[in-house]
Amino acid sequence: MTTDKGIDWPLLMRAGLNGLGMAPDAFWQLTPAELQLMIGPNHTRAPLLNDGLAELMAAYPDTTKGNFDAG
Repeated sequence: MTTDKGIDWPLLMRAGLNGLGMAPDAFWQLTPAELQLMIGPNHTRAPLLNDGLAELMAAYPDTTKGNFDAG
C-alpha cells in the first residue's frame, strides 16, 4: 500500500470503495492501517516469475505427453 513516493491512494481507494463496497465517507474515516487490516496482508498477488514457475512445474509435473484438446 505504500510506494517509494508514499501511500498509494488510488490503490487504497479501489480496495475500499470497489473491493469492500464502502461508502466514501466511511472510507475517509479509516486510517490506512485500519483499511489494511480490513483488506488483509496479502491484498495483491505478485506476478509469477521464472523462479515461481519452475517451483510450480517441479511440484506439479506433467505426467502425460501429447496434444491438449481444450474441447
